[in-house]
Amino acid sequence: NIGATLADKINEMLSSGQLTFYEKLKAEIPLELIQVLRVNGIGPKHTMQFYKELGLRSVAEVEAAAREGKLRTLSGIGEKSEKKILEAIQAFANRSDRVRIDVAMNAAESIISALLALPGALHGDITGSLRRGRSTIGDIDLLIASETAEPIMDAFVTRSDVARVLLQGPTKSSVELNNGLQCDLRVLDPQRYGTALVYFTGSQAHNIRLRELAQARGLTLNENAFTPLKGGAEILCESEEQVYTTLGLPLIPPELREDRGEIEAAQSGDLPTLITQADIHGDFHMHTVWSDGHLSVRQMAELARARGLSHIVITDHSVSLGIANGLSIERLHQQRDEIRAVDAEMRPALRVLQGTEMEIKTDGTLDFPNEVLAELDVVVASLHSGLRQPREQVTARLLSAIRNPHVDIIGHPRGQLIPDREGADLDMDAVFSAAAQTGTVLEINANPYRLDLDDAHAHRAVQMGVRLAIDTDAHAAGDFDLLRYGILTARRGWVRAADVINTLPADEFMRWLQSR
Repeated sequence: NIGATLADKINEMLSSGQLTFYEKLKAEIPLELIQVLRVNGIGPKHTMQFYKELGLRSVAEVEAAAREGKLRTLSGIGEKSEKKILEAIQAFANRSDRVRIDVAMNAAESIISALLALPGALHGDITGSLRRGRSTIGDIDLLIASETAEPIMDAFVTRSDVARVLLQGPTKSSVELNNGLQCDLRVLDPQRYGTALVYFTGSQAHNIRLRELAQARGLTLNENAFTPLKGGAEILCESEEQVYTTLGLPLIPPELREDRGEIEAAQSGDLPTLITQADIHGDFHMHTVWSDGHLSVRQMAELARARGLSHIVITDHSVSLGIANGLSIERLHQQRDEIRAVDAEMRPALRVLQGTEMEIKTDGTLDFPNEVLAELDVVVASLHSGLRQPREQVTARLLSAIRNPHVDIIGHPRGQLIPDREGADLDMDAVFSAAAQTGTVLEINANPYRLDLDDAHAHRAVQMGVRLAIDTDAHAAGDFDLLRYGILTARRGWVRAADVINTLPADEFMRWLQSR
């Protein structure tokens, strides 16, 4: 797909290190406008309108103009729109410098795997909020047990992905990576590894509770050891299990360590057995070349089979999502022949079912009539547009879809995109109540751009009797690997295997569909 024009540009960049076309664009369009585009709800059209008609080049200038009532003087922007833009700018300002979990995880795993291959490195872990599975990460924390720290530290600070060294010491070093993330490495005696792993995994609130429990037992607890309050030898812990046993507790999974009731659950023996990736048998949300995916139905099926899945649902977009090449009813019927052929070929190892990711339109209606939805094996309904509608309106749209007898799953319910787009302002308890009444499943979308439902909503949904699905929303081969982030999110939400329909074997899943 390299034509003459693109080839010329590549050659120019390789030979001169510059690109005339890019320099021309920079002269026409100030780079600051790119930042304006990052504000939720301000698209290219309005960004250029602000620049051409009012000369606004930055987020700060747009905010000032909105506060002075100047935006409402432009075509297509009234007082209400101006207010929404101000609210969006405020939300933009509140965003942190945290990065998505996948960005941090890829960097962390690359570094720690290389360090653990060094002589003297006994074992190690990724710690901090990354180990706890938070959706966004501030920095990377690594821990390695070794009796010879110096060569490990030297290898860490001289890596090719290190932009600069912030601190280098005998047991701790900090660097800034080429991607801007700070990464801290601690190397310590293996006898003290357990207390350090608990401490640096956190969270701070969880650690405070552990220190309180230690004090009640006549001990102090820090990252190095337990120490008796009345004097005596330190109590060293090589493992996390030893730390929690010393406190009279079972091991608490890292994802639960947020002081959200996990201490009390551990004390009463009520810690849930959390879902694991090994529990997953099916994936009910994925896209092919029929809409905006990159692989054919057969290729997606072969990848799913290679990963040990027993059943998948092909859910290409419906017609209203034109930007994603959504399917018309005619194309939906044409696709069915291909899916049925692949399904027949793959049985019994893999079932391949036809579904759709059905657009919930801004007026609350669905793309396809009920008679067409009834023909499909699975219907996933999703919000992609109108996310900034008032709470009552956008909630009513989702409730209408939940109450449609042909809708099986609600995909990424709030429509959030991490870190750039806040989810819709939904009445989530109303959504959970309706889903519990109708038996409609709510999705945890495993794509790290979404992770929607988030952990808190997943926990609340299960409490209210809602079943969940954890889907990859795969568009390409590598997207199947994103399942791990959906599992982490579910575990943070105290979700068990029984709460998730992807854990059903293929025959049980088919019976579940028939019972709806």
